[in-house]
Amino acid sequence: MSAFRALLLTAALAAGLSACNRDREPAPGDRPAAAGETATVTPADAAAPLAFESKTPWADVRLTLPDAIRPQPDLHARLYAEEVRLLRQFTEGAQGELTEAGADTGRPKYEKTLTVTVAAETGKLLSLKRVDFDYSGGANPNTLTSGILWDKSLKRRIGLADLFRKGADLTILDEALCSAINAARRARVPDSTSISLGGRPGASCPRAADTAFVLAPGSTPGKVAGLIFLINPYQVGPRVEGAYEIALPVSGFRSLLAVAYADDFAGQLLKTGDVTPAMAPAPAPAAN
Repeated sequence: MSAFRALLLTAALAAGLSACNRDREPAPGDRPAAAGETATVTPADAAAPLAFESKTPWADVRLTLPDAIRPQPDLHARLYAEEVRLLRQFTEGAQGELTEAGADTGRPKYEKTLTVTVAAETGKLLSLKRVDFDYSGGANPNTLTSGILWDKSLKRRIGLADLFRKGADLTILDEALCSAINAARRARVPDSTSISLGGRPGASCPRAADTAFVLAPGSTPGKVAGLIFLINPYQVGPRVEGAYEIALPVSGFRSLLAVAYADDFAGQLLKTGDVTPAMAPAPAPAAN
């Protein structure tokens, strides 16, 4: 793996996990406006579109945002700016790597596609799923999935810890996630070896607080019925296993929810455990 590719993957994983830190310093714009204070919105921010695309001799990049973020202009402007900046950096990196001294001029150009969709929405919360498709050379592309959780009244991103009471022990959530991951792995690869919390590197269940997630809709409109944890390739097993999306019902952790968000959870999940979307079939090879 090239140094450039490794840097991009590390940055993407870090971005997906950063929102989990409850005690982080607020990002610019996260602080609610004080009474009588007008939030600063530039004309460029106000006009942020829902898509961006650029094609160069070195990289093709594309961003797609959902229409549902339009009523959240702070989120819309910030997310568009952050993602476009990332795509431009990717293009610059691709140009540098593909034109460096001695580079093979026959190498295919790089590609990065960022797709953000709505996972679920309640009266207070908007949950987005972010899929990052990345080809930076090598035999295979990589796809990383992460979540963005937005508090619509506070106008800021929040993390998993914010959904729970301060100091809540999430061990029950960790154990439920680990059990569901092992069940999903056995269903996909019957002879797979079980992993556990605190196991050796490469054979350990992730902690819920350190895992990307989205809210899971259920049987009650306008409410969510649980959490879907997003497990990327290599995180709990070899690449051949692929990614996992694990849904846990609110019934297993309702007592831990913070008062501010408890009313956003209600109903039953349509499916629990492995809810990984079916992979689209690979395209047929082009005819010669």
